[in-house]
Amino acid sequence: MIPAHPAIRFLLTFVPVFLCYQAAEGIGIRMLHSALWQAVFMLATIPLALLLGKVIHGAPLRAFAMEGRPGALAWLSGMFLLAIAGKAIAVMLGAGLGVYSVQAPAASQDAAAVLKAIGTILFITFIPSLAEDILTRGLLLRKGPLRAGAAFVIFSTAVYVLNHVYRLANGPMEWFMLACFGIAYATACARFDSLWPAVGLHWGWNAASGLLGLVAEVETRQPGWAVVMSAGTHLVFALVCIRAARGRVN
Repeated sequence: MIPAHPAIRFLLTFVPVFLCYQAAEGIGIRMLHSALWQAVFMLATIPLALLLGKVIHGAPLRAFAMEGRPGALAWLSGMFLLAIAGKAIAVMLGAGLGVYSVQAPAASQDAAAVLKAIGTILFITFIPSLAEDILTRGLLLRKGPLRAGAAFVIFSTAVYVLNHVYRLANGPMEWFMLACFGIAYATACARFDSLWPAVGLHWGWNAASGLLGLVAEVETRQPGWAVVMSAGTHLVFALVCIRAARGRVN
């Protein structure tokens, strides 16, 4: 029998999804040294979440703010393109400031190889982006203790930062960058009252590096400033989300 208390229902959903997500690196990579098992655990996170959403909350998509409401595809696509453009602009500005070096790729590829590479990049970045967004934003927006406004953004950002268990040892600059990323993605989620805009931003940013790698070789020359530029770009994303959703939600 499923407990009636909302906090218990939330934890019964959050904890298994969190453990499955973390198992991708903790077990798949660090224990088994296997990219295959990493992929298995990561892929399993999404159906596990939907199953728990159905069994515990009675609505698998709504439990994670994934309802197919009008405009959802446009939000997903628009935010994806915004993230790609933001990454490209950040790299170009960074190249001018000496943060990055950008050169033409060493070897050209035929059209078929490029299309295959694009498809692969889009798939392998979509799955982890969606899995993490379900855990650190969608569930919190619908079933978490703080579900709206700045309180949600702060709480979701904290969960997002702490979810990067294996990167926390990298120090304060890493925490700062992750926090700025979390603010942008949580703002997109909160302002549109949907997970899909956050998925679009997150997926687009993760895919951008791979997609840019098809047309240029980008090397980071100043890692500290690269962190600042990535963080700043995400704060701009947050402002765009606030502006774009003005009048749509509270």
